[in-house]
This record gives sequence, structure tokens and C-alpha cells, in this order.
Amino acid sequence: MQFVELNPVGNFDPWEQEKIDELLHQEIKGSLSNRLVFENEVIKLWDLRLLPGERLNFRRHNTNYGWVCTTGGLVITRYGNGKIDMVKLNPGDTEYFENRGKNYVNDLENIGEDTLVINILEYKESKTENRYQFST
Repeated sequence: MQFVELNPVGNFDPWEQEKIDELLHQEIKGSLSNRLVFENEVIKLWDLRLLPGERLNFRRHNTNYGWVCTTGGLVITRYGNGKIDMVKLNPGDTEYFENRGKNYVNDLENIGEDTLVINILEYKESKTENRYQFST
């Protein structure tokens, strides 16, 4: 995975007005994708697929999650703080984020030539978090 910063934190000057309006005036969803594949009391499994030129609108991240990119691709992500990154993803790239309570916002746009596929495993907050449970 390779990151190139296209715009620094705090600078909204090169942003398109429609993206600023979306960030400021539209309800920002808390889901990590548009397609929930599985959910139980502990996790949610999301399937994120973006066709070339397709964009996932701004999302608010308040949970811990990990992801794996199964296809590779080229994306732009805009952050709620003004930063913009271009990211080259390789098949098998993974990352884990601890965002519980951080109110982190970003979007994701596929600027590559192929469909981008990312599988996301979101960890729900539970009453037994930080406790080990053993069964016999």
C-alpha cells in the first residue's frame, strides 16, 4: 500500500464545493459500506465494491475495524479535516483501525480502471469487552 498526500490537513481550498456541502450539510452515515453481509452481537462483515469512478460518500467511523483489499486498486480519500490522500492498494493489503469514540470522517473514490473490492470486519462494542470468556 502506498500513500501520496495530495492536500494537507486544514486546507479546503482545492476541494470541490459539492464535497464541502456534503461534509457540512448532509447526514453522514455510520455504516462502513453499502452492503452488510453478516451481523451478530459481536461483529459486522461489510462488502465494499466500487466500480471505476464510483464513490462511497462520507462515513463516520466510531468503531474498531479491520479490512483486506482483495483486488488492489487506486483510490482517493478525503478526510473531514481537509486532508486528501491518493492510495495505491495491492491485493491482500490489510489495515486495522481503532476508531471507537474518535468520530473520524472520510470518503473513498475509485479512480482506478478496475472494480475495487474491500472486505471489512467491524467490531461492535460489547458489555464483555476486555474480558476473556472460556467455555468447557
